[in-house]
Parts: sequence; C-alpha cells; structure tokens
Amino acid sequence: MNILIKNARVVDSSQDFNGDILIEDGIIKEVGLDLSKEGIEVIDAKGLTVMPTFIDTHAHFREPGLTYKEDIETGSRAALRGGYTGVCLMANTQPICSSKEVLERVRNREKELDLVDLHQCVSVTKGFNGKDLSHLDDFASDERLKAISDDGVGVMDSEIMYEAMNKAKENNWIIMSHAEDRGFSDIDMTMAENIMTLRDTYLAKETGARLHMCHVSTKEAISYIREAKEEYDNITCEVTPHHICLTKEVNNYRVNPPIREREDVDAIIKAIKDGVVDCIGTDHAPHTKDDKEKGSPGMVGLETSFSICYTSLVKSGAITLNRLSEIMSKNTAKILGMNKGLISPGFDGDLVILNLDKKIKVDSNEFHSKARNTPFEGMEFYGEVKMTIRKGKVLYKK
Repeated sequence: MNILIKNARVVDSSQDFNGDILIEDGIIKEVGLDLSKEGIEVIDAKGLTVMPTFIDTHAHFREPGLTYKEDIETGSRAALRGGYTGVCLMANTQPICSSKEVLERVRNREKELDLVDLHQCVSVTKGFNGKDLSHLDDFASDERLKAISDDGVGVMDSEIMYEAMNKAKENNWIIMSHAEDRGFSDIDMTMAENIMTLRDTYLAKETGARLHMCHVSTKEAISYIREAKEEYDNITCEVTPHHICLTKEVNNYRVNPPIREREDVDAIIKAIKDGVVDCIGTDHAPHTKDDKEKGSPGMVGLETSFSICYTSLVKSGAITLNRLSEIMSKNTAKILGMNKGLISPGFDGDLVILNLDKKIKVDSNEFHSKARNTPFEGMEFYGEVKMTIRKGKVLYKK
C-alpha cells in the first residue's frame, strides 16, 4: 500500500517531467523531485514512463452466465496486464443485469477478488426487451450506479428511449448507447449507426440527459457528435483501438460496429486531435474459437489497447502523450466517477509503468484473458506495460 517510485518520466494529461511519486495508504501522497521515505518499497523507474492507470468505459467480462468465455477474475487480470485498474462492464450477462441480484453478484465478486475497480451497468430495458423500464425504479437509491445500457441490442423504440433518458436524468445516470438502427443493419451498417446517432443526440438535447455514445466508428456519426457537443455539454463519446488502427481494406475482422473505411478512421483520429472524442473504450468482447467461427462479433482488447493507441496516435505524431493520458485515464475516470486518472496528491495510487521504446509482438497465447480472439495476432506495436499498481499495491509485473 506504500510505494516510492523514483527517477521516472511522470506523465498525465497536464504534466510531463522526470521525478518521483510517493504513495501512502493507497493514495498518492506527494509528487516531486528527490522524494524520500524510510521503510517502504522503492521502485527505480529510470528510463521508464509512469502514467495513471487506464480506465475502460466499455467491456464484457461474461459473468454471470457465460464464464466459459471470460469471468471477472480472468477479465480483471487481463485488465491489469493491459495497465487498467478501472473497467465499466456491459449488462449482457446471463441473466441480463436488470435486477439487484445480478448487480450485487458482480459487486460481491469484485470485492472478493479486489483486483480492479468495476462498474457494472444495469440494462436500460428489462431483460433487453426494448419496452419495459419498470425495473429502473429499483435502482433509484443506488448511489454506486453510474450508467445504464442495452449494449449491443440498443433501444429501438424512440419513445422508450425518450422515457429512459428522462429517468436517467432524474437519477443522474449516464445512458450508454450502442448506435445501431437494426432496421438498417442488413442494408447498410454505416446508415444504421448514423441514424441512431442522430436520434440519440437529439433526444439528449431535448431531455438534458447525460448520453455516452459507444464505439463511434463512422465519419458521419462523429460529425453529428461534434455538432451536438458544440451546442450542449451532456454528451460524451468513446472510440475503440481497433477502429483507430484497422481499415476494412486491410483487415475486415468481424466486430460490431464493423471495421470501417480509411476515411472514417481519418475522421476519428481528427476528432481525437480536436478534442471531440472523450475516451477510449476497448469493447473487450471475449469469445471462444468455436463461437468466433460461428460468427460472433467482437474481440478482446484490454491487453493490447495501450500499445495500439500509443503507436497509432502518439508515435505517428497525431497527438501528444498527454492527450493520450487524457482519453485513456482522466476523462474515463471522470465519466465513471472514479478517483483516478491523474498523478496528483489525493488521487488513488493507481499507476502503470511503461517502456515506451519497447516494441512488442502480439501473441495471444500470452493473454491473461480466457479468450484469444484478436485481429492483431503477430502484429508489432510500441509500448510495453511493465507494471500495474493499484492503490499502492503491485498487481501485475512483467
């Protein structure tokens, strides 16, 4: 719980200097030069970079119900290997997280393991049925609940979504939207995302509810969000590492939303540079080899996220390392109400130690996740996670 990190390059959203970090009782106590403290563990990070750990706004740990794909322990260990200590979990468990029983089951498992801080979403509609919001009243007094989402199913009925946003506003919840109008899914997946993005940003404007657009992937969708954010401040959005790094022409791996065209990727990166994109969400979606062969969309992302983003965005010169820290740590922590994301006294002692010069080759056999479904097998990226520290305790070490 008490650690002194010495001689590091210290980077977060607003600082970049060589110095030391003292963590006491799990909290950052002091940041500066030539710090010393008797009787605690000292980590010499000379030649390495220390950043706030990363927070994921969008992941699937499959527990309860689908633990043959992933469970909370393996998902948490995958997160730690990727430098993450905070993860927001979607509600598509089995049963769907529409009840206090399922929610408490996840929270109890989180507490028992004590590996990463989890936020479990509750479904917008009961059992993802698209029409019943009555269960939301059961969570009105739950101060830990931050966000609700129908995840990959979405809310097709506009009136229901309008009512859900009003409920969300009353309870100060974020509605996380998977933008896909399924009436167009078999016709044009670009149109499906764009139409739903327009609808949800408009409803957020009308209701004043806090809206978070998940895995934005098209040039039109990000332009709609850009316009909406110029008018009102209740909208945030995430993009995924795979929608930054891959293009349909090169690697059309099956995910949902699908890998897009080069012009979409360019628009997403420009939106990151311009400050329109708030955060990175991995959409970590573990599947077995069998399920992938049967067409299940999705990929694991927690263990490769930083190196992909660092290589694609920072090494390429598109953004600074400070900006990357902002969208992987500071903003995500703020959205989820976590006391993380900055290297400053009073914040959780959650830090990741990185070798930015190290080139790594993705080998799914090394994953801590149960799953191996990745389009990045054998690909090389810069930036290796050497150590992940949560509340002053080393929980992962390369």
